[in-house]
Amino acid sequence: MNKSVYDSPDNTSVSKRHILTVLVDNEPGVLARVIGMFSGRGYNIESLNVAEVSNDEHLSRITIVTEGTSEVVSQIEKQLLRIVPVHSVSNLDEEGSSVEAEVALVNIDLNETNKKKVYEVCDFYRARKIEIVRSGPVAISTHKNTEEE
Repeated sequence: MNKSVYDSPDNTSVSKRHILTVLVDNEPGVLARVIGMFSGRGYNIESLNVAEVSNDEHLSRITIVTEGTSEVVSQIEKQLLRIVPVHSVSNLDEEGSSVEAEVALVNIDLNETNKKKVYEVCDFYRARKIEIVRSGPVAISTHKNTEEE
């Protein structure tokens, strides 16, 4: 029996993973302000990526993976829009299907003694050889794609 004087909702929203993209000005301190909003309110960040998207307009995209109910994520979006250098906030879960990729870039000093073993490992993990230089290292890339619909 609930002893609170306030009614508690019978149906609780399910907490799930959300991917948010935030378009911000590319200037010092913006990332700290965005991340500070998360930590100050007790929200957890599972993954974070920042990349410049427009050199002419000095804009960057911050991609944040977080977990929460749709109400909590909606609140996060509203609070992010209040930060001055934020231009837009998009929830990729609401925009339809998305593609995620995990990429590892590995530099290996390739020589005649380890060449065969390196290629065997590349074949085993379905890695792609990016650049082969006779006297220098070889860059190997492996990735894992997941598509959500």
